Amino acid sequence: MENVLRPLTVLGGAVLLALAIGWAADLLLRRADRRRPGVPLWGLLRECRTPLRLVLLTALLRGSFRETGWGILEDHDAGIGRALSLVLIGAGAWLAVRIASAVVESAYDRYASATRDPARVRRVRTQVTLIMRIVTAVVVVVAVAAILLTFPDMRALGTSMLASAGIIGIVAGIAAQSTLGNLFAGFQIAFGDMVRIGDTVVVDGEWGVVEEVTLTFLAVRTWDERRITMPVSYFTSKPFENWSRGGIQMTGTVFFHLDHSAPVPLMREKLHAILLECPAWDGRAWNLAVTDTTPSTMEVRAVVTAKDADDLWTARCDVRERMLAWLADQHPYALPRIGMAPAAVLPSQSRTEREDGDAAGVARAEDPDRPRPARG
Repeated sequence: MENVLRPLTVLGGAVLLALAIGWAADLLLRRADRRRPGVPLWGLLRECRTPLRLVLLTALLRGSFRETGWGILEDHDAGIGRALSLVLIGAGAWLAVRIASAVVESAYDRYASATRDPARVRRVRTQVTLIMRIVTAVVVVVAVAAILLTFPDMRALGTSMLASAGIIGIVAGIAAQSTLGNLFAGFQIAFGDMVRIGDTVVVDGEWGVVEEVTLTFLAVRTWDERRITMPVSYFTSKPFENWSRGGIQMTGTVFFHLDHSAPVPLMREKLHAILLECPAWDGRAWNLAVTDTTPSTMEVRAVVTAKDADDLWTARCDVRERMLAWLADQHPYALPRIGMAPAAVLPSQSRTEREDGDAAGVARAEDPDRPRPARG
C-alpha cells in the first residue's frame, strides 16, 4: 500500500502545490488590476500564468521525483532528471519572454496614451518591437546554451570550441558580415529615427507604408496590398523618400493640359468649390496657376493639401475627375484639340503659280490617277 500511496502523495502534492501557487499569483494580479485599472501591467502579467505553473510544476517534480520510491524512476534517474531540467529551462525561458513582453508593452501603452504626437508613438513602437526581438533572441540563446551544457559531451565540445575561438571568430565574422551589417542597421533605424512603423515611404519607385521592422529586414505594404521585403541595410546605405518625416501632412499637385482659351479664373473658383466639398482636403492651402505652355496647349497646376498620404491621393483623384467633368460640360472649348489650318505659302511663288497649284491640287484630289503637269 505504501508503494502506491507514496508516489501518489509526492506527485499529487507537487501538482497541487504548483496549481495553488499559480492560483494565488493570479488572484493577486487580478486584485492589483482591479485597484489600478489604468495600469495594463497586471493584466498583461496574468498571461504568464501558464508558463509560471509549468515552471513550478517542473521544479517541484525535479526536486521530489526521487522520493517516490519507484524502482523504474530510480533505474532511469539520470535520464528523468535531465528531461525535467530541459523542460524547466524551456519553461523558464518562456516565462522570462512573457514577463519582458508584459513590462515592455505596459510601458508602451502608458507612453502612447499620454502622447498626442503620432510620429513619436510610431517611433517608440518601432523601438519597442526591436527591443522585444533582441530580448527574445538573447533569452533563446541563453536557454539553448543552458540546455547544451546539461549534456557532458556538449561540455567537451564547448571547451574545444573555446580553445579555437580566434579562428572561429574570424570565420564567423567573415561569413556573417551581411547579417551583422543588417543587425547594426536595425539598431540604427530603431534609435536613429530614420524610419518608423506606419511611415509612408517610396523605395525603388514603390509607394507604401512601413508595416514591420525587424533586426534584419523591413516590410513595406504597397497601396495594392503587396508586401515588399527589403534588408534594413538598404535604408542606411541608399536614399529613400519618407513622406511622414517631420509630420504626416502633405501637399500634392494635379496637372491639366488644356487649350490656351481655357478659363483659368473660373477654374480657380471651381477648384475652391470642389475642395470645400471634398472630405479629404484638410483646408490648409490650395492654389491653381498656369505653369507652362506649348504651341498647342498650356499646363495648369492645381495644388491641394491633406492630413496624410491616403487623403492626399483621394483629394487629387477627386479634383482631377470633377474638374475634367466640369470643363467637358461647361467649357468644352478648353479641352485640348488638334487644330487644322491651311499651310503657309512660300513667298517666292507668284500669284498665278499659287492659283495653278491650288487648282491642280483640287483636281488630283478628285482624280488621283490624273497625271501631274510637267514643270519647266
